[in-house]
Amino acid sequence: MAGRSRSLRAKIVTSVVAIFACVLLLSGVATVLALRHTLIGQLDEDLRLSSERVGGQVEGGFEQPPLGGPGEDLRGPGRPPGGGDRSLTVVREGDQVVVNSVVTTDNEFGSLDEAQLTVLTEAAQEAEAAAAGAEPFSVDLGAGVGDYRVVVDQSPDGSTTLITGLPLAGVTDTTRQAVAILVPAALLSLLAAGAGSAWLVRRDLAPLDRVAATARRVSQQRLERGEVAVADRVAAADTDPGTEVGQVGQALNELLETMESALSVRHASEQRVRQFVADASHELRTPLASIRGYAELSRRESEPVPAGVRHALDRVEAESLRMQGLVEDLLLLARLDAGRPLERARVDLTLVCLDTVSDARAAGQDHTWVLDLPEEPVELVGDEARLRQVLVNLLANARTHTPPGTTVTTGLRTVGEEVEVVVADDGPGIPEQLQETVFERFARGETSRSRAAGSTGLGLSIVAAVARAHGGRVEVDSRPGRTRFVLTLPRKGSP
Repeated sequence: MAGRSRSLRAKIVTSVVAIFACVLLLSGVATVLALRHTLIGQLDEDLRLSSERVGGQVEGGFEQPPLGGPGEDLRGPGRPPGGGDRSLTVVREGDQVVVNSVVTTDNEFGSLDEAQLTVLTEAAQEAEAAAAGAEPFSVDLGAGVGDYRVVVDQSPDGSTTLITGLPLAGVTDTTRQAVAILVPAALLSLLAAGAGSAWLVRRDLAPLDRVAATARRVSQQRLERGEVAVADRVAAADTDPGTEVGQVGQALNELLETMESALSVRHASEQRVRQFVADASHELRTPLASIRGYAELSRRESEPVPAGVRHALDRVEAESLRMQGLVEDLLLLARLDAGRPLERARVDLTLVCLDTVSDARAAGQDHTWVLDLPEEPVELVGDEARLRQVLVNLLANARTHTPPGTTVTTGLRTVGEEVEVVVADDGPGIPEQLQETVFERFARGETSRSRAAGSTGLGLSIVAAVARAHGGRVEVDSRPGRTRFVLTLPRKGSP
């Protein structure tokens, strides 16, 4: 599952804070390491001075007090040579330890035990094996003593080994204090960086938000039909070509200009086509009526008419009727497209359903017609003639495109402030590839293209156009054995 996407603002702030955190981490680690290195260098210098001083005392001779005398005064008489408080001094002559003194972590005089001496001796041997010479090294002598920085010196004849050490506790404590200071300071710096970067990013991206708001307003406009005027533009302050956001704003303005120009050209072309259809339909009504009238008049002649001529006249009359219906439908669509106002009166939709289903039952006696109406009459404000035509078209569509024996149910119900008219049948259904275009003009299935079916392909497009003109909509849901046309109309309005 894909993770939730983040805004550009959040990504920029996160990136800035992450980079700042990395810089703080690296600088903090470098600072602590440099501090520790400096402190250890100073400790090593003190250790060398202490080792030289103790070495001079050893060469001058001394007496070792009893080993392991805890609790003695560190400044009292008989103290062994050493470099100061917490110093460590071990002198070996051959295999014998002649001096073994250390100040423990509780600040008392003491000595190393056998295990600690072993650890110290092994560490000194490893340092000598590594050719470290007299370089100081670190060793952990365990509980009660701790970590020490140690240096090893030998007498010229090699008979005496002097091991001098100073504790690392001071270095460790100072390093910990530095870490304790740096960590809260780094966290506070991160918080300040996050808040500051968020404020700066919000301020700097405000023009981009305004550009996005303009694009959003334009995207919410209905641009698919009718006369369109795209008045929204990005403000001049947000179209500076010297900035990236300004370039986006300028490009959006150019796009809107091009789009408005194209929509204007499209609307003008549609208007010319609609006017042509309206004019042609209007002009065709008269000659079609004449053709139909002459055909009827010829059939009423008292003189006998040959059978072939009578059949031809019947076909002329039938085709003129069919063409007259097509012309009337085209003229109605042209008027609806032009935005001609509909009649606004109170319509009893229940009575309209009763009348149209009754007419459909008479025209399609091989179908079963069912009414599903509420007990109370359902009324709305609209054009009764156009609404009646919508129901006639839906029922004719069901009768024409379903086989005999199909049950067609017409239902009516109110849903809140809307009215739903449902025409459903249990026929073979509409092919899936035609459902998306079923309300387009001249959209017909292959089985309905014969003249015997009587379909012009305009019936459902008139249904959709009338529904839109009333502020409603029509939808279809079809599968084999169940097809539902749902016409939804608002009840609000004033006659």
